[in-house]
Amino acid sequence: MLFKRVLFACVLSVLVCSAAAQTKSAARPASAAQTSEAPLLVGGSFSSKSDFSAAPVFDKDARDAEIASLNQQLKNKQFVEVIKRVNTLTAQNFLDNRFYLVLAIAYDGLNKYDDVIYAASQAIAVSPQDARAYILRAGAYLQKEQYERCKMDVETALKLNPTSKLAQKIYEQVSAKTTTAKPKKETPTEQVPPSRKGIILYFSIVVAAILLYAYWRYEDVFRRSKSTYSRREVEVKEQYDFIRQIGEGGMGKVYEAYDKVLKRKVAIKRVRPELVRSAYVREQFLAEARMVALLRHPCIVEIYTVIESENSLYLVFEYVDGQTLETRLDIDGRLPFSKVKQIFEHVCRGLHYAHSQDIIHCDLKPGNIMIYGEDKAKVMDFGVAKRIVDQDTGARTVAGTPAYMAPEQQKGFMRKQSDIYSLALCVYEALVGQVPWTVKGFDIASKKIVPPSELAPHVPKELDKLLEDALKEDPKERIQSIDEFWSRLKAIEPLHEDMEQTHY
Repeated sequence: MLFKRVLFACVLSVLVCSAAAQTKSAARPASAAQTSEAPLLVGGSFSSKSDFSAAPVFDKDARDAEIASLNQQLKNKQFVEVIKRVNTLTAQNFLDNRFYLVLAIAYDGLNKYDDVIYAASQAIAVSPQDARAYILRAGAYLQKEQYERCKMDVETALKLNPTSKLAQKIYEQVSAKTTTAKPKKETPTEQVPPSRKGIILYFSIVVAAILLYAYWRYEDVFRRSKSTYSRREVEVKEQYDFIRQIGEGGMGKVYEAYDKVLKRKVAIKRVRPELVRSAYVREQFLAEARMVALLRHPCIVEIYTVIESENSLYLVFEYVDGQTLETRLDIDGRLPFSKVKQIFEHVCRGLHYAHSQDIIHCDLKPGNIMIYGEDKAKVMDFGVAKRIVDQDTGARTVAGTPAYMAPEQQKGFMRKQSDIYSLALCVYEALVGQVPWTVKGFDIASKKIVPPSELAPHVPKELDKLLEDALKEDPKERIQSIDEFWSRLKAIEPLHEDMEQTHY
């Protein structure tokens, strides 16, 4: 209870200080970083009507007044009233990005940690550089004993705000939870003087147990040659000429390089050192990379090899001379339906092949779709892909880019239908130019999105139903296969496309 009070007081004080700050619009930015960091759960049904002209406009003073009122209610511990008020405001299209943080604080006061995680994730979506949301979510994960996720969030918070005492305290608590405690030595009730042989035997057993544990815990260190890391580091620099950096994402930086042995261009991703500092996590990356390296398909960017160095991992990919769909949208804004249909035919073929090998991509987004030639495409970056464990439950690991994750995926359950959800979001963004929840008219309370045909005149109305079925919140009600998605998309004929007119 003391921890929750400290958490509540600290976050509340920071929120009150920043209540007067101008909240930025939730419209889709042109930068790739913000697009890949915006987590939000979106349900599957569409608004029946979207009347944009009748939507009321609330100025800065009105929003600040509401935030100040909500802050006062939080101060008085009126958590239920705060939640009801925010839901009422959002239902009236009275939107403010600060509502997510307010909801997270209110749910924390009610000990509803699942709701804290959900609301804090939404706050991170609209403001990924705000350490407060990460601290709230880390505290909720700590209460739910999900220590790995807690540690990831609190480390992110400390990077954003190294002086946060609350983040430091959570980090100390989660570190204590994940550190193996030494067994306490029991005090004997009777003091019996042991013999010399007994003492020697006792200490021999203790030393043997310590050595066995050390070998089991650091087995890879004992088996690895002392010069292995330095040798491999030299091999990376000797075999590849690094030409230029061509991208950067959550997992690391990507470079264009030249393979001097095989005389060809390659793309090399250097995984961030902090992601593979743990021997366990490092081995997970290696195992998943080996798994994805088995995929061979014209519509999938191939992984050539994985090189392990002292501080990081290098993933060597096929080099594709083109641009990502994300870059294309940054330049053109949005694409005509005929182009989208042509591009996503290749995307569907690649995903269909991966699913036939029981591999889920888990991180499909415009930044991972490479366009080359005459609107051909390849799916890339299977870096967080998972092999299907069980058709009913899926793999219980949170991975991917939150803005494009299916609802079940944010809870750690991944299925083939999770990729279909992400695929539908990519199609929506390619046609409209924005992800659904940044479009004016999105109903955050009921999670109803605006049909794309109402936003762009070149989009056929038949596509609305296809995307609605692909974005169902329940994966069992969603389109079940990539084949079904492509068959329905293929059957929709393009309209006369007028790229100059737009509804927003």
